[in-house]
Amino acid sequence: MQRNFKEFKITVDPVRDDFLRAKGPGQRNLLLGRAVFEFASDLEHLDTIQQEFVDGSHRPLIRRNWQDSTADYSDPTQLLIQGQQVMQNWERPLMKVLAENAAANGGDLLEVGFGMGISATYVQDAGVRSHTLIEINSEVKAEFEKWRSQWPDRDIRLELGAWQDVLGGLGQYDAILYDTYPTDEREFARTLGPKAIVLAAEFFEHAAAHLRPGGVFSYYTNEIDSLSRAHQRALLEHFSSFRVEVVRGLKPPADCTYWWAGTMAAVTAVK
Repeated sequence: MQRNFKEFKITVDPVRDDFLRAKGPGQRNLLLGRAVFEFASDLEHLDTIQQEFVDGSHRPLIRRNWQDSTADYSDPTQLLIQGQQVMQNWERPLMKVLAENAAANGGDLLEVGFGMGISATYVQDAGVRSHTLIEINSEVKAEFEKWRSQWPDRDIRLELGAWQDVLGGLGQYDAILYDTYPTDEREFARTLGPKAIVLAAEFFEHAAAHLRPGGVFSYYTNEIDSLSRAHQRALLEHFSSFRVEVVRGLKPPADCTYWWAGTMAAVTAVK
């Protein structure tokens, strides 16, 4: 199957004779045609919005000693670890949406990743029964302790370590907020490379396992303003429903190495 579009051509050349054969050529053509035109629509849309992307800059490699690396808070507008821009102030509108979605029912909330404490502060502003955080970096934990002192009488605690190591010892929650950053180069390629569905995808199963019935999983996706079909299928394997909202007006600086657009999709999935 070949389809010609104004700016490009798309050709599907099956290797197997029975690839997508279904029960007849009509079904095959329908399925292939729909997939091709969806792909074409994505390409055309990306070509349009890329004109608004920030320039970006070279991203340094992530070594494996992330847990003990220096957390640089010297610039109040961002957090750097190993030269990586882990979090920046322009994320505040996005973090507010994620936090408010997660804290909406006021129950027990688990947050993965502390960073600059932006989303954690919005969680406390919204009000929850308890707030547990997981953070891998020991210097970020020290920053958490300073932040934690603002609410001495509230149930706020932090578990130090990678979520892969810590989560199994934790219980059930009414909401989980996921905002973390790859901690080595292999994880970066696995979770943000061309074959990755979305950064949070490897956490879907774990989130569902630690949510009470009706609990919500709040996270962002690096797909700018929508969800791919692969992303939707992965969600529906573990959650009963989900909703998506586009957070607009984001302003990443021109040298931002981890995001490049003025919008980002926020997802709330329900167990």
